[in-house]
Amino acid sequence: MAIFLGAGLVALSTLTSLISRRIGAPLLLVFLCIGLLAGEDGLLGIAFDSNGVAYFIGSLALAIILFDSGFDTPLRSYRIAAAPALVLATAGVVLTSGFVGVAAHYLFDVTWIESMLLGSIVASTDAAAVFFLLRVGGLRLRDRVKATLEVESGANDPMAIFLTTMFVELAAAQSSPSFGLTFEFIFSFIQQIGLGLALGAAGGVAIAMLLNRLRHLDAGLFPITGLASALVVFAVTGLVGGSGFLAAYVAGVVAGNRRLKFAYRIRRFQVGMTWLAQIGMFLTLGLLATPSEFGAVAIPAIILAFVLTLVARPLAVWLCLLPFRFKWREKAFTGWVGLRGAVSIMLAILPGLGGVENGDMYFNIVFIMVISSLLVQGWTVGLTARMLNMLEPPEPGLVDRVQLDLPGGAELELVGYRIHPESTVAQGQRVPRWARPVLIMRGGRHYNIHSAGPLLADDQVYLFASPKHIATLDNIYAAPADQHNKNVMGDFMLDGKAPLAQLLKQYGLQGVENAGEMTLGDYIRQESRHEILIGDRLPLGPVELVVASLDASGAVEQAGLVIDPADRPVKGAPPRAYRFIVDSIDLARSYLSRSRKD
Repeated sequence: MAIFLGAGLVALSTLTSLISRRIGAPLLLVFLCIGLLAGEDGLLGIAFDSNGVAYFIGSLALAIILFDSGFDTPLRSYRIAAAPALVLATAGVVLTSGFVGVAAHYLFDVTWIESMLLGSIVASTDAAAVFFLLRVGGLRLRDRVKATLEVESGANDPMAIFLTTMFVELAAAQSSPSFGLTFEFIFSFIQQIGLGLALGAAGGVAIAMLLNRLRHLDAGLFPITGLASALVVFAVTGLVGGSGFLAAYVAGVVAGNRRLKFAYRIRRFQVGMTWLAQIGMFLTLGLLATPSEFGAVAIPAIILAFVLTLVARPLAVWLCLLPFRFKWREKAFTGWVGLRGAVSIMLAILPGLGGVENGDMYFNIVFIMVISSLLVQGWTVGLTARMLNMLEPPEPGLVDRVQLDLPGGAELELVGYRIHPESTVAQGQRVPRWARPVLIMRGGRHYNIHSAGPLLADDQVYLFASPKHIATLDNIYAAPADQHNKNVMGDFMLDGKAPLAQLLKQYGLQGVENAGEMTLGDYIRQESRHEILIGDRLPLGPVELVVASLDASGAVEQAGLVIDPADRPVKGAPPRAYRFIVDSIDLARSYLSRSRKD
């Protein structure tokens, strides 16, 4: 019976994900609701009240999710946003915990230790829900913001876990004569972080070496061996006093950024295992909840959720990103994208396990806060991204991309394109010999390059290519990236090699000294304080420049020109509401600027 119910709930969860995609609902919310409906207050009436079992399932699932998150995070994300993301993952978690703790102290009339415990539980974000919503909406964030959120989401859980564990011990020992914050807590933190980093890095190297040396292992066993090894790293690190969660994430980062045999197959397997881990964790936490007990704390919990969403998270993000020259729109979006999820609910189990008085109260409060966060923020991620101009243009025409596992050191991918009517190929230009497709799909039938005749618009072509040639293939088979994205990439496209002085004269712009022989690309590189990325925006007097494309050396190849950035209506956002928000924020910034001068 248990197998029937468990398998049925998992199957139901996967099927309801189709409904979630249609209505844009956060998938985590769907899984939690199915768990609630199956629980003791729901339709099936399943009685499940084992905090220990729920925490074990949650920990195991979280280790799998963190390893996959690190495995799929390229080192490029760290080069782009390591410093701001790690500050958010450490100082940001502490600040968020403190702000929420102050509000919880007065809302629930509990001690400062207990209120700070509640703040620590909800201090970490759940980026998995965020990026699911972005994928459903077909949204592509700017590289710098996306990288910051990616790295922060993987690195902030260990800090929240440590803070929660520390405050659970303090709350449970309040009546003890030796109560107090001792040196042992500080040493414990250093030990957990240090061992987590060291053993995680060593474990990642060991996993990569193990997989690459198992030459005669069946290909289907490679992903199983990799994931099992990651869980060994997680368990061993925890046994010796380190942060197993941090170790799992670091091991994923190290292993995922090394050359691996069957890397594509490993990634595909881990995607499925991560989904299964998420579903299992969310269903378990939903089953553990008892909605009939929510009434006593519902109103203050909802108020605290809004304090977290509208005050604590945005303020913590603003303070942490002050040294990093983030624009106010980037800070606002990063502050808004702070969904709370399964990690917070799982941490809410710890007070009950640790012997804290009224331990179940924390679970009920946090459960309500998570649902509130998902309802308010989860449904507005796409709208907020459009309103704050946080989007990059979609992939111009790439349909599919499959990494091939070849003997030796060869790197090759099978890529597929749907030929755009305005691409160079559809206009009749010849395809270079190295870029000719091996398969053409047209009208439901397949052809080779010799039997297909001239390539036509909407043909789907497949070819083998080196990863470094993908950008060139985009230019051959796909329409220009900016063609359908005027709201993202600007009104006009400018050549990065165009003389800056000519541009300034043509549009009557001022304020740039020593324009001289400088090109538009030179100016963007000079004014940028970080690595130039596609989608970066740079004010130039009353207009705005948007980096549209980069050449092989990383120099600006094309830039979009936004004539009136403040008044641009954004697709999907009410123009009046958008203008009101922008004007309000600009007014606040002007007031703060005058106050500092005074």
